[in-house]
Amino acid sequence: MSWGTELWDQFDNLEKHTQWGIEYVDKYTKFVKERSEIEISYAKQIRNLSKKYQPKKNSKEEEESKYTFCRAFLTSLNELNDYAGQHEVIAENLTSQIITDLTRYLQELKAERKSHFHDGRKAQQQLESSWKQLESCKKKFERDCKEADRAQQHFERMDADINVTKADVEKARQQAQVRHQMAADSKNDYHSYLQKFNQEQHEHYYTVIPNIFQNLQDMEEKRIERLGVCMKTFAEVDRQVLPIVGKCLDGMTSAAEGIEPKTDSNQVVESYKSGFEPPGDVEFEDYGQAMKRTVSENSLSNSRESKEKPAGKSKSKLWPFIKNKNKITLNSHVRSLIEGSVPEDFSHLPPEQRRKKLQGKIDELKKDIQKEMDQRDALTKMKDVYVKNPQMGDPASVDPRLAEIAMNIEKLQSEEQKFENWLAEVEERMPSKSETHRKSVIYETQNSTVSNNCAQDRESPDGSYTEEQSAETQVKAVANRTSCAPESDDEFDELETIGTCKALYTFEGQNEGTISVTEGELLYVIEEDKGDGWTRVRRNEEEEGYVPTSYIEVLLETNAKGPNKPENNVSWLI
Repeated sequence: MSWGTELWDQFDNLEKHTQWGIEYVDKYTKFVKERSEIEISYAKQIRNLSKKYQPKKNSKEEEESKYTFCRAFLTSLNELNDYAGQHEVIAENLTSQIITDLTRYLQELKAERKSHFHDGRKAQQQLESSWKQLESCKKKFERDCKEADRAQQHFERMDADINVTKADVEKARQQAQVRHQMAADSKNDYHSYLQKFNQEQHEHYYTVIPNIFQNLQDMEEKRIERLGVCMKTFAEVDRQVLPIVGKCLDGMTSAAEGIEPKTDSNQVVESYKSGFEPPGDVEFEDYGQAMKRTVSENSLSNSRESKEKPAGKSKSKLWPFIKNKNKITLNSHVRSLIEGSVPEDFSHLPPEQRRKKLQGKIDELKKDIQKEMDQRDALTKMKDVYVKNPQMGDPASVDPRLAEIAMNIEKLQSEEQKFENWLAEVEERMPSKSETHRKSVIYETQNSTVSNNCAQDRESPDGSYTEEQSAETQVKAVANRTSCAPESDDEFDELETIGTCKALYTFEGQNEGTISVTEGELLYVIEEDKGDGWTRVRRNEEEEGYVPTSYIEVLLETNAKGPNKPENNVSWLI
């Protein structure tokens, strides 16, 4: 059915209908825009939620990350952050694929509609103008006919009157003839305009208006089709991110399935084990004889009171958890912690915890020594390059730095030896030394801080106890400060890669600071995700930028080297 033939007389209604259609497009555009704003707001709230519950540096949450359920929760938070990123992608795609497109199309639609209705009004005005001319000719013809009749009647009266002269009769006859001629001319004009008007009217209603209305119909059908495409795109935008959202949810599921209750319960033992043995049996004391109380050779109270109190005056503790409610004392180690001076040999800790602390310190020193050696090797290579190519630099300029590194290595090795001696001393004193093997457990920096809370509610090395909450709080604060070793500031770390990655999806980096990648492309990772959902990668020395973490698969390496960094390149050695 055609608008031109079926709706030839509905010009005003079609004008209202097409205007309503344009308003509907504008209404749908506003709907998509509000949906985009909701997605951005939702993603922001999800990111804030993930950030809120992320473990904070030097906090209890970070210390607890050694447990599998804590790491699972951290993984879930990271996946949730990536999940929020997909909602940002939805908002971005809605804006670029629907909102921008519909806004531009809406302007074109308004201009096209205006043009069609302008042509229709112009055609109507022309038809109305022709009708007015026809009416004018008709009235003129009618008026001339009446004048001719009156002139003819006047002539007949004059001709019948015997009192009228012949000249007057002749004059009346001529006047009647003139009027009849004017009526005949008007009749011809009216007939001619009538034919012209009928032709224009036929062309108007069968050619001009049908063409204009057909254009309007085509415009309306295209508008409806365009709206349908946008509604389909609206659903496809969501569908496109479903695989990545599914991977985020799979990551959360895998993290939850990776929780190991037995491992966590064993970790409690590793964290709080003191190394002491339980007290032995209390022997019967016969007050009828000389009082002499004996205790187990390996008991906690005997090992300490034998050193600190003379025989016969000792007052042993039956169990480390029994507190003296009448007397609150602070031993020298606790006081030293409160004052901010933690013993370098960790002698304030129980044997097992002290062993772990010393082992951790030794591992840390070994890392520092290895790093200094790597710098020494790099400078040595650079010096060789300078020797072979004097124009690149003076070999003697490297010697002061090499000497400084040698001193640092010697100092670190001395520190390592000192802690090794303390560790050997602790292992010799531990009762279960022959039954256990020393294990070095190195946690990742972001998931490992040794908790000193094991000293809470336990007997101090000198046999005294503390129940003062403020003192315990200060001890924890000092222990937390000492457990975080400062990271070395290497000014050349930014030039080195920390791993590689593979692009899982194609990403168009249109914003400043991002880089475009194609699916399957291999890149170098130069900066890990800091919790904002972006990872910094490098394609070559001149192309680097950020890509969404969820779009890549990262493989971190400890000794990865960046691209385009040959050994004879001096810049990466510095």
